[in-house]
Amino acid sequence: MALLRKLAIAGVALAVVGGAGFWLMTQPDRLVAATLAALGPGDAARGEQVFWAAGCASCHAAPGATGEDRLRLVGGERFATAFGTFVAPNISQHERDGIGGWSAQDLANAMLRGVSPEGAHYYPAFPYTSYARMRIEDVGDLHAFMQTLPAVEGSAGANEIGFPFNVRRGIGLWKRLYLTPSPAVALDDPSPEVARGQYLVEGPGHCGECHTPRNAFGGLDTSRWLAGAASMEGRGTIDNITSGEGGLGDWSEDDIVVLLESGFTPDYDSVGGKMASVVRNMAELPASDREAIAAYLKAIPAHPDAY
Repeated sequence: MALLRKLAIAGVALAVVGGAGFWLMTQPDRLVAATLAALGPGDAARGEQVFWAAGCASCHAAPGATGEDRLRLVGGERFATAFGTFVAPNISQHERDGIGGWSAQDLANAMLRGVSPEGAHYYPAFPYTSYARMRIEDVGDLHAFMQTLPAVEGSAGANEIGFPFNVRRGIGLWKRLYLTPSPAVALDDPSPEVARGQYLVEGPGHCGECHTPRNAFGGLDTSRWLAGAASMEGRGTIDNITSGEGGLGDWSEDDIVVLLESGFTPDYDSVGGKMASVVRNMAELPASDREAIAAYLKAIPAHPDAY
């Protein structure tokens, strides 16, 4: 009996230590004060360009929205994945249903660290693993622009996620593996144009979130960066956009620029689905940014189709 009692006490002690370790390792990691100080007052005109580059309307406007309705960020887009169904929230300026009460610091912690104002982890369906590469000043500008957008009443609804994925605290471990501000690919002395393209593609544009294969834990396999992927929603595949076999090897930079502006491919086909929304965003950017994206895509390592 004494041995059993000792074993029970040891088991409880191990459980307490393990629980404490899990709690510490999964604690949400907010931006430090020195980083937040660089946010500045924000410039709404520059923030509009960040808004389109970051694709905010593609997920957070109502499904099927066009024209000015793309600026009514009521949410509601549903993403059915192997981990559950994620629902894009209302991020309009509505105080109760949206993010109208958020400060620039709140937005920065959400986008760069995946942490809510209440201190909870966001699910990485929100592409903060890419936004983590953004400049803090761009987040400040985006916040200034978003404050000019309408407040739209209405909740988009809750995510539909089962155990164990509904335990948000565990995302802290996932972040330790996959959340980093480091570049996705190392480029040797890139030109200013290629460097700008890298920033747009790897950061706000979050192209890798769809075009890069993932492992069993949902993390991006950056060794096959932009080599194509299975759709996270289980229907079809996403294109390889490197110059490798099955990718954009036969495309010129001009071909890529035309696609990003008009949606037309070199053989006069046109993109559809989610990519059509991306094109609408890219068309709002300066021509120099589309050219920078094209230059970057032709500069990165070529990979054969991952799928």
